[in-house]
Amino acid sequence: VQLQASGGGLVQTGDSLRLSCAISGRTFSSSVLGWFRQAPGKKREFVALLSWGAGHTLYADSVKGRFTISRDKADNTVYLQMNSLKSEDAAIYYCAKGRYRSSSSDDYDTWGQGTQVTVSS
Repeated sequence: VQLQASGGGLVQTGDSLRLSCAISGRTFSSSVLGWFRQAPGKKREFVALLSWGAGHTLYADSVKGRFTISRDKADNTVYLQMNSLKSEDAAIYYCAKGRYRSSSSDDYDTWGQGTQVTVSS
């Protein structure tokens, strides 16, 4: 299985952006897809996750109400809709696949290459 993240870019504070994570290979209903982000000089942090089969979601408090994770099973793609972007949302965003509904990056075994999100004020 390989993950390909895309959709990053330069936006202004308050704008919206949608990230995509294309999944090549079979995705099992037990799989969990997550989005993480890492800003310069900071640790990688959890953003959101979605269970592929049931569609259960979980969000970091910092993005709750602004970001939405979703999936398209037909296209084998996970999305992260980001609204009301703030300067602190600027980071490299990574999608990852794991087996547990966990906010720990240690529980994800397959990672995409990352896509840069820059937010200017």
